[in-house]
Amino acid sequence: IAARGLGTGTTRATVPERGGLVIAFERMNRILDVDPANRIAVVEPGVVNDDLQRAVAGHGFFWPPDPTSAAVCTIGGNLAYNSAGPRAVKYGTPRENTLGLTAVTGAGRMLRTGVMTTKGVVGYDLTRLIIGSEGTLALITSATLKLTPLAEARRTLRAAYRDIHAAAAAVAAIMAQPITPCALEFMDGSAIAMVRQFSDLGVSPDTGALLMIEVDGPANCVAAAADAVSAAARNDGLIDIKVAADRDEIAALWRTRKALSPALRHVAPKKINEDVVVPVSRIGAFIDGLEQLSRDMAIRIVNFGHAGNGNIHVNLLVNPDDADEMGRAAQCLSAVFDLVVALDGTLSGEHGVGLEKRDFIHRELDPAALDLMRAIKAQFDPNGILNPGKGLPP
Repeated sequence: IAARGLGTGTTRATVPERGGLVIAFERMNRILDVDPANRIAVVEPGVVNDDLQRAVAGHGFFWPPDPTSAAVCTIGGNLAYNSAGPRAVKYGTPRENTLGLTAVTGAGRMLRTGVMTTKGVVGYDLTRLIIGSEGTLALITSATLKLTPLAEARRTLRAAYRDIHAAAAAVAAIMAQPITPCALEFMDGSAIAMVRQFSDLGVSPDTGALLMIEVDGPANCVAAAADAVSAAARNDGLIDIKVAADRDEIAALWRTRKALSPALRHVAPKKINEDVVVPVSRIGAFIDGLEQLSRDMAIRIVNFGHAGNGNIHVNLLVNPDDADEMGRAAQCLSAVFDLVVALDGTLSGEHGVGLEKRDFIHRELDPAALDLMRAIKAQFDPNGILNPGKGLPP
């Protein structure tokens, strides 16, 4: 049995590798309750993320997870992958923003996990265990989500740097001071060079890395917060930093980031998109390593992502009809994963494991941990019918 939302995942976790049944949750799309007094919403798994955001915004709230695919991805899929998006740097992932679940195990047993309150330590934390398990432990039938009040105001900044090391040092400095941005995105030199071919970026030709930064909070405090983050972002490698004054300027500052995906489609017929994570202080070393791999393997690599928590989207641009290039890309991807582990990182931040990364995770997890995970899987799913072959290597 494979659970499926709207199929926006990138790791083939919803593909029934061994046949069987696909349970599509797209019609279980009711928002069952919105409770502003207790800051919670109860939803079915087929609710689209954007639909939930609109519904709770009318009460002055939002649910922090905001994947790029929010307009078409479901809450069930967000929970299955622990998918977060840019706001995770300040507000956390689905694990931090979900209080409880109802679900059905592989043995057909219904269970309720978690609490309806923001505190609770009775029993093991099955809620966080099921979130991120990609449908291998239980099928989620409803979720109690923790809501956050909408901020009164927001400021958007764009900082341009001469190289990735200056940008990485700025990220570390920003995350070391008291004001946590609600978004801290980055683009490396390869991404900037690629976008420049198709869009006017409005940045200096010397720019080797960009940071897109947003801060939010009370209206009478947000300007001071933006000043504090701006001060932390300044170092010897800074070329310039711009603060948007109105909606038009905000749109102009985000133009660079929004031009990236269309540009990728112009450059190569296929991208191998990975979402690895490294410690913030090692982003510079990681990008250096990727540039070396790009040269050694003759594979074009473009990097961008959520710099505030080190979640980097590594894009290998390839031609699937070129067998030699695809072979080199496979070697390059394996080396990327080795580099991530060597830098004390993790192989997936929010896209999950599925089939795409299953055969690599032993590089990150030790045998004792894998044995325990297999034992947990057997307790939830004794007959091995829930999404078999996904997440854990055979």
